[in-house]
Amino acid sequence: MADNSAHEIKIAVFDLNKTFYNKSSKDEFFKFVSAKKPHKVAYYFQMLYYKMLLKMHQIRQTEFKENFFNYLDNLPPDKVDAYAREFWQQEYPDNFNQEIKARLDRLKKEGVQIFCATGGLEVYVKPLFKLYPIDGIFGTKANYTDGTYLVDGKACKAEEKIARIDEYFKNQKYKIVEAYSDDKEEILDEAEKAWLVKDGELKPYQK
Repeated sequence: MADNSAHEIKIAVFDLNKTFYNKSSKDEFFKFVSAKKPHKVAYYFQMLYYKMLLKMHQIRQTEFKENFFNYLDNLPPDKVDAYAREFWQQEYPDNFNQEIKARLDRLKKEGVQIFCATGGLEVYVKPLFKLYPIDGIFGTKANYTDGTYLVDGKACKAEEKIARIDEYFKNQKYKIVEAYSDDKEEILDEAEKAWLVKDGELKPYQK
């Protein structure tokens, strides 16, 4: 009988915020942009309001993302990209989890494909991976329309992460050999080995 596992693509998947990156990028990038554009600080209280609504389950993740990132209004993608490059250059590698990085580096050498799956907007997350190259990123997609960012599809959270990976590989078989996240989510349930990251410490995830 043929060994079908030989045709499976081995991948490792990690969440970004409070996992590979020790902080919350959406909060830290807001601070960075506000330092460049002081009038953007006014969005802070609006962001707290939408965080409260999300916590109370009054809005969905996708709606939360659109409203939280209103501070990027009137900043076209090329400007956000330039800010993000500068932001990540000052954050990487000092504010990243060195244990996860070492594990990912080892997996790369073993031929495992490395992917980031994050709820962060791709427009500001992607420039990070020019500093730390990986095989692919699945983030929340957004279109810049009439001066604001509108989420394209669903926010890349929970089961949407699996859907995005399935879409990427299409009819190819893949296996998640390792996964890392600070939340108990589907990506950890699907992995052969999974770690829950709390305060920078990796703990084996119990399914």
